[in-house]
Amino acid sequence: MKIKTESSIKKKTDLLCGFVLENSNKVLGLSKIDRKIALSVNQSLKDMEGKLGKLSIIPLPEDKYTKRILLAGLGKREEWTEDTLRNVSGKIAQKARELKLKEFSIILPPSFEIDPISSISQIIEGSKMALYKFDKFKAEKTENEPNLTIIVSESNKISKAIRTSEIVADSAIFTKSIANLPPNECTPTTLANFAKMISKKNKMKCSVISKLELKKKGFGGISAVGQGSKNEPKLIVLEHNNGPTNQKPIVLVGKAVTFDTGGISLKPGDKMDEMKFDKCGGCTVLGIMKAVSELRLPINVVGIIPSVENMPGGESYRPGDIIKLYSGKTAEILNTDAEGRLILADALSYGEKQFSPKAIIDFATLTGACIIALGTNVAAIVSNDEKLTRKINDSSKRTSEEIWELPLNQDYMDMIKSDVADMKNVGIGRAAGTITAAAFLKNAINNTPWIHFDIAGVAWTQTATKEKSYNPKGATGFGVRLILDYLQKLES
Repeated sequence: MKIKTESSIKKKTDLLCGFVLENSNKVLGLSKIDRKIALSVNQSLKDMEGKLGKLSIIPLPEDKYTKRILLAGLGKREEWTEDTLRNVSGKIAQKARELKLKEFSIILPPSFEIDPISSISQIIEGSKMALYKFDKFKAEKTENEPNLTIIVSESNKISKAIRTSEIVADSAIFTKSIANLPPNECTPTTLANFAKMISKKNKMKCSVISKLELKKKGFGGISAVGQGSKNEPKLIVLEHNNGPTNQKPIVLVGKAVTFDTGGISLKPGDKMDEMKFDKCGGCTVLGIMKAVSELRLPINVVGIIPSVENMPGGESYRPGDIIKLYSGKTAEILNTDAEGRLILADALSYGEKQFSPKAIIDFATLTGACIIALGTNVAAIVSNDEKLTRKINDSSKRTSEEIWELPLNQDYMDMIKSDVADMKNVGIGRAAGTITAAAFLKNAINNTPWIHFDIAGVAWTQTATKEKSYNPKGATGFGVRLILDYLQKLES
């Protein structure tokens, strides 16, 4: 999709789209139209009533500047969220594709209704992401992707907003594309190759620590989880060094289990195919790092991705094993399906020790308990720093990637104490499963501000996932837009 701006609503276009508030008698930003066209528009306004997500198309005579006008309902103004325009724009883009159009135009709502810069990002993100379809392995591809023109009345700062929004949306799509790959097409080595590709293109430093070196350097968690598979484990490190040399970086860590059988503690067969999505945390970090470099943010950011395949076999780690993590602490293994916290603990400790960061943020499809607690539309967060949590919450509201903070006090830390090691890799029964997993991770952090995202419920579309036009079936790219918003606010 190519995106550009135009100052006139009388631009030649296949489809001119305008937004309508519920029970409104006007189209936002649409004025000075022919009387005959106005009559048709007014009738459609009465029929559709501006209901949220409702679309109405008005065909026009051939000699007009547009072949059709599309009215898109935004619902009641007082019920708008930051996601309303994004979701409805996605529906418009999908309708343009359905009509097999080469291009379409959307009128930017006037600034008295909504901030134009926010509108730009929401329209572009919704339109681009709604047209994404994972058809890599289908004989019949979804070919046409209509181009978008945004009709604006004021162009100040618009061009920068468009470029930024395109990069953010493309990076979320990049994340989805990798996360959707099946396990036979995406191993830890494949992820490392993706990292090398984006680092080469965007001039970032990339290093990959492989099996023998991982063992030699004391990455006991990554080594143990990855030893049961013929596909060797990797620790992938990307560095964007565009800030002052003395500036502490933000470290992002993403769990990337390219396929999770559960290991010796084998998962049930039902829905095990979805465990290709157990790499979503790492894919999120890849997408963020891609965008950070393309946006040339004047800050320092490090992406760390521990990647393994968790398989049963003669060399697999076992329940009852005691392993030594990178931090020097020991962990008793009670369940080999609680593997994500082991590889994350190594990566978190390494990130803190190696880079002395300003903050550490991690993403992981970590616990099924998170889905029980919060469902499939809200991610859980656990943090040790109120200021960092506040900033992340602000970005969550702007990007509509919803989060909810869970507590982490000493009682939860006590629940993972082991009789034979420093800690055990599961808590007590089914109680507080999401929090005890986070407690395990907290043991890997010393004093650095840290926030943990459990994205098990939101990383891909599941049975109870709320339908959004820009989240087609499969991986959602959750967290990419949120963290990019946070990082851009750091820049400013």
